[in-house]
Amino acid sequence: MAALLAELERAEPDVADSARIAVEWLTGGEALETISQLDVCEFLWYALPIKVTGDHLAIAHALGRLFELGGMERYGALCASETTTHILRTYARDGEEAGAAAYQQALEATGVLPPDVPELSWSSIMGPEELGAHVACAAALELAIVSGELAMPYEPETPATTVMRGLTRGRVELTTRWLTEPRTELGGDCWLHRVHGERLNRWVLGRGKARRELAQPFEVRLYAPIPAPAEPHLASLWWLLDWAAGSSGVPLTQKFNLSRALVIESAELFGWDTVTAGSIRGEADVPTLTMLREIASEDLRVLRRNGRKLVLTVSGRQLADDPEAMWTAATAALLTPAQGEHDFEISIREAALMLLADGDPLPYAELRDRVAEVVNGEGWRSSAGGQVSAADLTTPLGELQRRLDALDLRMSCDWRASWQLTPVGQQAVLSALRTQALRPRQYAGLG
Repeated sequence: MAALLAELERAEPDVADSARIAVEWLTGGEALETISQLDVCEFLWYALPIKVTGDHLAIAHALGRLFELGGMERYGALCASETTTHILRTYARDGEEAGAAAYQQALEATGVLPPDVPELSWSSIMGPEELGAHVACAAALELAIVSGELAMPYEPETPATTVMRGLTRGRVELTTRWLTEPRTELGGDCWLHRVHGERLNRWVLGRGKARRELAQPFEVRLYAPIPAPAEPHLASLWWLLDWAAGSSGVPLTQKFNLSRALVIESAELFGWDTVTAGSIRGEADVPTLTMLREIASEDLRVLRRNGRKLVLTVSGRQLADDPEAMWTAATAALLTPAQGEHDFEISIREAALMLLADGDPLPYAELRDRVAEVVNGEGWRSSAGGQVSAADLTTPLGELQRRLDALDLRMSCDWRASWQLTPVGQQAVLSALRTQALRPRQYAGLG
């Protein structure tokens, strides 16, 4: 590095200082040969305009000259490209938000940004293992593009959208392979296991002594996927989907509520509580059925309204044909935020599920008090600024109860009974907690 900078200073002394600034930011003292195209793009299109002072175009061009001297012509061309000039000028002219949007669009177009795959959605806040996996996948994608492995044979009549779909599919397949295959540099482990282990450990550590002690046993229990039980499960959800898959769909009233006959059938089949002492008049009398409908329509998006009936969506048909995927998606709904809910309410539900996971019966008052101890230990406070009280837990725990009952996961739906999970319910809770623990970590506002 020092030799290249010295050579540049002799040949073009007016750009050497700018090149030195760029290299210090880009490499962090490492050899120039260790960087990737993704590193160069992120420096030119994000770090340079946001974090580095000076003439950004001049610094980019100076870095390009250094790359050329070092025999890294591809990266040199990137520094002098119209794309880089456009992005830097967008930052200068239209501000950070517009510049960042141009950066993201250009970065995606390079093909070297590892895409989300079914096995892993990338975090925007990465730990060391995930960052290592991301860097490794980016380098593999770059090599595949340069070598032609990801290039589709060009035919003049091939539509551009077909070409792009093929390239996207190739990126997904390569990223999946790179994440899941054993790596010698990892001692035979794979990157996916490393990332999952890191996320799970971060989730277990959490905040607060009571929360950590409660979560600690789950680090081992949640390491492997929780498969769908062999015995019948999620009977209520499958019942609703069977109706939707029929020729008549799920019948609705003129006000688009579920039909009275269907409501009565659900209460008889699943023993759900009603809010009326008399005969059932409609959907409003069986709140748990409304919750099941919301889970199916809003959380899972497997149902849609077509006139006065509910029918399966495309994704609903796909999930109906894949019981394992349906199990994972449905159990995740136990910790999906309801409208107006935020991290506080999900922390309450999460603590309750951990307390219930072993299948022991817990009276509501005891469950509530133990959850309060956990969330207060995490540092949560009521809207008034004081300790979280029983009243603060009523709504989140009520939401959880309806979700458990809607999926037929409690031994009894009677509001007077202790909370106790069925054997399937215990497995469902572990599946929900695992999905929660392995979710990508995002900046506020990014999901």
